[in-house]
Formats: sequence, structure tokens, C-alpha cells
Amino acid sequence: MPLIHESYDSLPYVDAPPDQAALHAALGLIAADMASAGVDAAQLHPALIPAATYTPTFSDALEREHARLQADPASKLSAIDLARYEALEAPPNTSPTSDEDKPEILAQWKAALQKAYTSSEYLNARLAELGLLEKFGKNAWLISNSQQEDILKSIEAELADVRKQHEEAEAIRRQQQESVHGEIKTLEETWKRGVGRVLETEVAAEGLKQQILERRRAGAV
Repeated sequence: MPLIHESYDSLPYVDAPPDQAALHAALGLIAADMASAGVDAAQLHPALIPAATYTPTFSDALEREHARLQADPASKLSAIDLARYEALEAPPNTSPTSDEDKPEILAQWKAALQKAYTSSEYLNARLAELGLLEKFGKNAWLISNSQQEDILKSIEAELADVRKQHEEAEAIRRQQQESVHGEIKTLEETWKRGVGRVLETEVAAEGLKQQILERRRAGAV
């Protein structure tokens, strides 16, 4: 037994459009039902609110950066130390006894060597990445474009299939309603005639009843 039964209460291809009086009456019933349910017709559903009223949320790090830019638009990003990528300043010259006489010079040289090693590793990694990009980047980009085109074609084919199914369902619906249009009209006219005859019978019965009452009154007098 199906959980959902087909209903043909609305036949758009058979039923005549409602007149203004019926339309206003229906709108009045809808407004009354919304008022009883506490629904504010002037307030839009959150899903229908325009994007202009959307308030984005950011992480704490981004909020701090926004505050920094608002305070000083000319300020620079401080999260990344760009000094490590700049040219290194050469420490003072050394002498055979400078390690013992001036240990701070030795510390400066050690710090400079550490920065030089870091820069060297960074440049080597960058050269390797650029080499890989030059060798495989073009093919990877073309393959990605091909995959995106395949996805787009699949979505377009699915959309075309859904549209076709919609058109077929609409055509079947129209055909089914138009095929029973004559029968519905005949049944409607038969129903109207039947209601009219019932009313005529009731009027005739009421008239006969009044005649009987009048004759009884006349006989009683």
C-alpha cells in the first residue's frame, strides 16, 4: 500500500481560473491562518534575506589584522618576518684572537651563518618547486581543466535529463487531465441538474405542504 496517494484536487488544465472574489477570499483565509499561527507576513524568511544583510564572521587572527589595518592602513603584515629573505649584513672582520677577545663577533657570525643556511635551503626548495612546476605544471593544469569540463558536461547532462523528465511529466499530466475533461464536464453538468431537480422537488413539496395546511385551515373554519 503506497504511503502517498495521488490527489487531483487541482486540475490546472481543466479548472477555470478563480475570479477576483474567490481569490480575495482565499487570500483572506491564508492571512487569517498565518495570523493565528503567529507568522509575521512582513518579516522575510531567513533564507530569503538578501546577501547585503549578511554579516561575515572571521577568526581571531583575521579580526586582529582587520583592526591593525583600520588603525593604520599603511602598516605591514607582522605575522611573517620578511627580514630573513633580505640580504644579510656581513659581521665585522675577525682576527686569530677575536674569538677569545670579542666573543660577540663569533656569535654574530654564527647567527649570520644560520640565516644563510636557512636562506639557502629556502632557495633550493624554491628552485626545486619551480622546476617541478615547469616540468609538470602545464600537464597538471590541462588535466585539471579536462576534469572540470567533464564535471560540467555531466552536470549539464543531468540538468537536461531532469528538464526532459519534467517536460514529460507535464505532458502526461496535461494529457491525463484533457482526456477526462469531457467526462468531468458531463459529471459536473449532471450534478448541477441533479441538485436543481432536488431543489425543485423540495420547492414543490413545500408548496404542496402549504396547500394541505391551507385546506385543513379552511375545513376547520
